[in-house]
Amino acid sequence: MTDATAVAGSAGRVVLVEDDAAVRRSLALLLQLHGYATAEFESAEAFLAESPPLDRPACALVDIRLPGMSGLALQARMERDQRGPPVLLMTAQGDENLARTALLQGAVDFLEKPIDETALLNAVAAGLRSDAERLARDREHEAVLARLRGLSRHETLLFERITNGRQPREIAEEFGITLEVLNGQREQLMHKLQATRVTELFRLRFRVTEALSGRKLPGS
Repeated sequence: MTDATAVAGSAGRVVLVEDDAAVRRSLALLLQLHGYATAEFESAEAFLAESPPLDRPACALVDIRLPGMSGLALQARMERDQRGPPVLLMTAQGDENLARTALLQGAVDFLEKPIDETALLNAVAAGLRSDAERLARDREHEAVLARLRGLSRHETLLFERITNGRQPREIAEEFGITLEVLNGQREQLMHKLQATRVTELFRLRFRVTEALSGRKLPGS
């Protein structure tokens, strides 16, 4: 459970995972004064158990040394499961090696205690920007995939052949159609995918590959 009810704010939301109640409350109050909403948890397990829905953009400010699951383990799990907001880790002096590991795992930044106010606000702003950019990419990916889902199986195969660099004559021979018919099908495909030039199909394929992360195209 949270130690305090989440406070609404307009600048973004910061999840605090810190076992020291005084430190946690102090950080929450500071962030609230700067317009951020906050939600507080005393452990990684408490955060995972509640798994609160978050207004986005958001970021998580996590102590690297927590009782039970460590902040580093929590951050690794969130990266692996692709759930939750970007993570900023708080470290004590002497935790530099752990901090470097966290950055390699995808943490946005780490802050050394006692935390400087300016450094904290800059790091939180960076975390929120990172989340906003991630959300924008996710929306773009979903829009791209929605267009792909509207294709027939034949159109999906045609899209694959074109963006794999196959020549029109090769594609026509494979499908058993004339070049004239192929050109008509390509025009229809481009209209469905909202592309005005063939080069846009290649850019679209790149975004599809990024969105699917190696999975098959819809309908293939």
